[in-house]
Amino acid sequence: MTTDITKSADPAQYTDHLAELAEQVIARCRARGASQAEVSLSEDQGLSVNVRLGEVETVERNRDRGIALTVYFGQRKGTASTADLQASSLEATVDQACAIARFTEEDSASGLAEAELMARQAVDLDLWHPWDIDADHAIEQALQAEAAGREADARISNSDGASLSSGQSIAVYANSHGFVGRERSTHHSLSCSLIAGKDDAMQRDYWYSTALDAAELESPAAVGRRAALRTVARLAPRSIATGDYPVLFSAEMARSLVGHLLGAVSGGALYRRASFLLDAVGTPLFPDWLSMVETPQLRRGLRSAWFDADGVGTRQQDLVRDGVLSRYVLGTYSARKLGLATTGNAGGIHNLSVTANAAGQEELLGRMGSGLLVTELMGQGVNAMTGDYSRGAAGFWVEKGEIAHPVDELTIAGNLREMFRSIEAIGADVDRRSHVAMGSLLLGRMTVAGSR
Repeated sequence: MTTDITKSADPAQYTDHLAELAEQVIARCRARGASQAEVSLSEDQGLSVNVRLGEVETVERNRDRGIALTVYFGQRKGTASTADLQASSLEATVDQACAIARFTEEDSASGLAEAELMARQAVDLDLWHPWDIDADHAIEQALQAEAAGREADARISNSDGASLSSGQSIAVYANSHGFVGRERSTHHSLSCSLIAGKDDAMQRDYWYSTALDAAELESPAAVGRRAALRTVARLAPRSIATGDYPVLFSAEMARSLVGHLLGAVSGGALYRRASFLLDAVGTPLFPDWLSMVETPQLRRGLRSAWFDADGVGTRQQDLVRDGVLSRYVLGTYSARKLGLATTGNAGGIHNLSVTANAAGQEELLGRMGSGLLVTELMGQGVNAMTGDYSRGAAGFWVEKGEIAHPVDELTIAGNLREMFRSIEAIGADVDRRSHVAMGSLLLGRMTVAGSR
């Protein structure tokens, strides 16, 4: 099969062809005695360019395709994959998966999700917006972004470069229940990274824009200027004394705290008992004004889907309601391991929105008075078992609600349970570049270790 999805006159017809191929593979598995089978087939194509100091560094085109097959003989499971979709290769892949399954131990949690849970109705989520851009045009846009950033301020002394990428993906998931799910999506991004200052007083920062539809990207000039503004703002950082202070996480940093929550309430961590939130469903974790809602079928959502990786239908549902953890985040396998029901989250959470109770970052700065605004986090210092949190940080010191000066080489520490409960406010300044939609987040107090 040599069809190019970037040139296909009818991507829907191409997707249908992949779906027919997936069904043929499942039929071959059943013919070999498999009691159940599932197959994921995908093709991704894209273009990416990188420039630095006005020169082209790299131009790359990628094309990846593959099929992943899982067969079940009762509760014995075998998995195999290939990037070659020729008939002989598919036959060999089926044979390998079946052979593996016959030699594996039984697992009471293995098998497809129940047939009645399969998604019933395909939904057009408006995720397919291919960009007819060639390498020359992509290079031009990246060069414009870098030039705008370098020209924005005389203190910009160097560049880490600018990049543009554009890609599209077609995927099919099918299983022996007769379910066949088709997905098509695109993704585009533009970024710029700059350096300000000289010698030992240099600082680096960046900005990027991402969207499913290239028409919704920020302009190259806007990306470059924003990168420059962020970079020069970090010049001449000062130290602060170690102490306990209010901490305001910018919107892009705030969602990392939600990421730690998602890791702790995900099935894999729970059934392995590697989470500080074991048996936490139904308990208050956050202030009672805070809720989190998953909306998987949001049109043009960055992680929208009408079915999960098990073929289970997705639906809007609470994760947190009025501060109380409503549920875990489970796929079929992890749900069975825990004796619970799948939440339609095989493959992860979909679009998650977090309640705001403040206008934006300016209001939160005023509410904080004096404290630390965090705009960068470093390191992975989070203990999944205890919730203990310790990460490197940089940002700005705030006095009387106004940014006073940049700070860096800090460590902020606390415990996630205590941090969740001490959230004072979340702003409406939502960063739309993620599937976790939330604004800046103000914590009442954290331990901040400075250099003096």
